[in-house]
Amino acid sequence: MGFESQTFAVTEDLIRVQLHQSTITSMNDVVVVGYGTQKRVDLTSAVSTVNMKDLQNRPVQNLSQALEGLVPGLNISQNNGSLESSPSINIRGIGTIGSSSSSPLVLIDGMEGSVTAINPQDVESISVLKDASASAIYGSRAAFGVILITTKKGHNGKTKVNYNNNFRSAKPVLLPQQMDSYTWALYLNAANVNGGSSAAFDSAHLARIKQYQEGTITASDIPNPNNPQYWADGYGSGNANVDWYKAMYRPSSFSQEHNVSVSGGNENTTYYLSGNYMGQNGLMQFNQDFYRRYGGTVKVNTKVGDYVNIGYSNRYLHESYQRPSALTNGFYQDLARQGWPTLPLYDPNGFLFSSPSPALAMAEGGKDNTQTDWDYQQLRLTIEPITGWKIYAIGDYRSKIVFRHWDAQQLYNHDVNGNPYVYSNSSNVYEYGYKEDYFNTNIYSEYNKSFNQKHNFKIMGGFQSESTKYRDVSVQRNGIIVPAISTINTTSGTDPNGVPITPSVSGQYQAWSTAGIFGRLNYNYMEKYLLEANLRYDGSSRFREDDRWMLSPSLSVGWNVAKEAFWAPLNKALSTFKIRASYGQLGNENTNNWYPTYVTMPISTASGSWLLNGGKPNTASAPGLVSSTLTWESIKSYDLGLDIGALNNRLTGSFDIFTRKTLNMVGPAPELPVILGTAVPTTNNTNLKTYGFEAELSWNDHLENGFVYGLHFQLADNQTIVTKYPNPTSLLSTYIPGRKVGEIWGYTTIGIAKTQDEMDKHLATLDGGQSSLGSNWAAGDIMYADYNHDGKLSTGDGTSINSGDLHVIGNSTPRYTFGFSANASWKGFDFNMLFQGVMKRDYWQGSPFFWGATGAGQWWAAGFVQHEDYFRADPNDPMGQNLDSYYPRPLFSNKNLQVQTKYLQSAAYIRLKNLQIGYTLPALLVKKWGISNVRFYVTGENLWTGTKMAKMFDPETVDGGSGGDVYPLQKTISGGVSLSF
Repeated sequence: MGFESQTFAVTEDLIRVQLHQSTITSMNDVVVVGYGTQKRVDLTSAVSTVNMKDLQNRPVQNLSQALEGLVPGLNISQNNGSLESSPSINIRGIGTIGSSSSSPLVLIDGMEGSVTAINPQDVESISVLKDASASAIYGSRAAFGVILITTKKGHNGKTKVNYNNNFRSAKPVLLPQQMDSYTWALYLNAANVNGGSSAAFDSAHLARIKQYQEGTITASDIPNPNNPQYWADGYGSGNANVDWYKAMYRPSSFSQEHNVSVSGGNENTTYYLSGNYMGQNGLMQFNQDFYRRYGGTVKVNTKVGDYVNIGYSNRYLHESYQRPSALTNGFYQDLARQGWPTLPLYDPNGFLFSSPSPALAMAEGGKDNTQTDWDYQQLRLTIEPITGWKIYAIGDYRSKIVFRHWDAQQLYNHDVNGNPYVYSNSSNVYEYGYKEDYFNTNIYSEYNKSFNQKHNFKIMGGFQSESTKYRDVSVQRNGIIVPAISTINTTSGTDPNGVPITPSVSGQYQAWSTAGIFGRLNYNYMEKYLLEANLRYDGSSRFREDDRWMLSPSLSVGWNVAKEAFWAPLNKALSTFKIRASYGQLGNENTNNWYPTYVTMPISTASGSWLLNGGKPNTASAPGLVSSTLTWESIKSYDLGLDIGALNNRLTGSFDIFTRKTLNMVGPAPELPVILGTAVPTTNNTNLKTYGFEAELSWNDHLENGFVYGLHFQLADNQTIVTKYPNPTSLLSTYIPGRKVGEIWGYTTIGIAKTQDEMDKHLATLDGGQSSLGSNWAAGDIMYADYNHDGKLSTGDGTSINSGDLHVIGNSTPRYTFGFSANASWKGFDFNMLFQGVMKRDYWQGSPFFWGATGAGQWWAAGFVQHEDYFRADPNDPMGQNLDSYYPRPLFSNKNLQVQTKYLQSAAYIRLKNLQIGYTLPALLVKKWGISNVRFYVTGENLWTGTKMAKMFDPETVDGGSGGDVYPLQKTISGGVSLSF
């Protein structure tokens, strides 16, 4: 298994045979599907598998990061590089815009789990069930697809020990580069003066900034003229020259990972044991963030007699993540707007200095530590009373325990003499605990039978029940007494002035459960005509008794034309040509509100707005209305596919077109007269349709000289149309029936007026000029086009019916996602490469991080080197005249920043996701050392990116963080060794 078949003529007593690992994808390969396996050639649903070679020794933190670009239709978005962030995952695009989740169901050995909470080295195979006919067997938990992960197990034979390690160095893929301090001061002055205000930096301040840059002076600040004991405000008087991104992020960080596994067994008992350690350090310069993972797996299977097999597995994972308390979303927002280049990082005496600034709170403001423990246990009983009939009874238990500690410390600046003084006097400790228990029972049976070696039947039926219960508790108390001992017990419960502050306390119990019966029928006639039918009947505690159950049917058929007699002349060239079609319908019980159909009374403790016996009383209020028609969200899926296998299966391919309709989503409440007296209840009033295609082609070959290579390309696309939505006036501010999700409405840009005369002539062509967007139009401002040719510039009434000069200029939906991988091996050397990307995506980035100066004012302005390319009409400007600029003149106004064609960004990109080179020492050499395999390798992750996106943004994270300013993704170089004994 896993090696190429070879045929030899027996001409000698001794025949030397060299085994070659198979690279040819066989249509007889077994693929993991719902509650079982099938031969690939018999599949009639849309199912993709992951080439496990593409996951080998990848320097990633979790499995989901490694899956990007490997499966068509599996969309993984990682818009934040921080160590605790998890990529978002969907299958075949947007599933719902209602109050439910469209995430796929993730099953690890049949038990619900997390893609991020598993050691990638334990994974044996991954299947992705993409259409409803493939996932209907899992019912309402699998409305938007399933990711099936199967872990490694023991095999009959000698004990095998495997060890591999990975030592890696990571640096930011992209860090924005700030202006130097003098350029920043000129830029900020220009924005103020252009708007009619006075300059932010006077001539004396500008001169001091210049002198510091030139090294004439060394002090980054001056004493406060009104209070010389203290340093002056860093914004008003600072003259430093700091790039805050370089100051706050490390140039590189070191991490390591180690894995060991032991497997083996005999004909009665097999076992697999593994252990994992990962120590990953983050990029924060002050109070460095880190992630630690410890994992262990035990998996044992044993035969009890001739008919019974018992299996037990336990998988434990401990995660520890720590970051500075100040590393929140507010940090990304404040880094550029608060981090003026003129602001001192250190005061002239060398102490961290805050005015505020990002550094002091990061370094000394406390820590946030989260400890998470996962425990997965599974007991499996398999009975085979007669050949072809199997009975399975499986019990799963999963627990998740989370403890989080967060302390916020007082902060100290230092005066001119180096004496500390309190800068921020508040402090508190926050503690959080969470305990979740998940129970899952599966009892099912399957029977296989063939008649006359032509008619092949397989039937399966069973029962499943799930139950989840969790509780959490949290408390926050102010007034840390001893900073080094930050616990609830060592807080005073008072503010800095000794005034008591009531601790914030919360806690809850929650639970949900499901039950379902299911069945499946598979039939094929000589692997030529194929049929699969699934039926599942699900009940969920989230819905009331009269609407608790949902029926999920599906049907798929296939025709392998290559099995027909008339195909025989083509069979050598094209051995598989299978057409398949499927339909399925599922309910979606994954509501954001666990009990959306139940009326609950809002209660709150110590929340009254009056005092009773010296304290605020508890309160209760009337419950809101719940619609009596509120019911299940329903998903219908249609798929038409083609599978091919050509040239002895060296060339394989799969092509699908699909449509998925999501019906009865819970959308916004309809508008009703205010006489109702309370909030209008939500109801099932929204539908959408997602459609697209997927294609993948693979070529694998093994040449006579021993050179083995493979190529794989996959491409997918999806679009979503809202077919029903409560927006009767077609307002542009929300979803519009009949229009695509992600549409970007904006103006057409004529250009930047280079002279006042050019602007005046443009304004004269419009009735009212551009007064609808602003006033005081001048050289350096944007000229907008009269798109609808009505002689004026307007937004109409803000609807798609009357949008004035607004029109669709782009769409933010990622289109044509692709992946290309190549691998080769020869004489011990091996090579793997993976490119991944998006061919088309429009994005409007309207934040200050793109524009620099905006209508939010100077305290929300950013200054990157890209912003230096702004309009300057004055030939005597210190930065020189710039009439052919990219940006308009800087203003603290939004009139030039309207959504428009000129500044619409292309978020399309191609990224060299992984490159790996390895060498395996000759077996005859390492055998002398008692080792069966030694492989050394070097690999890199996120090595190169090609994009037309504005250079201060990463196209993968442009929609993350605050306005696209985000913890950067990492470019990683790593190396290691794999040993087998």
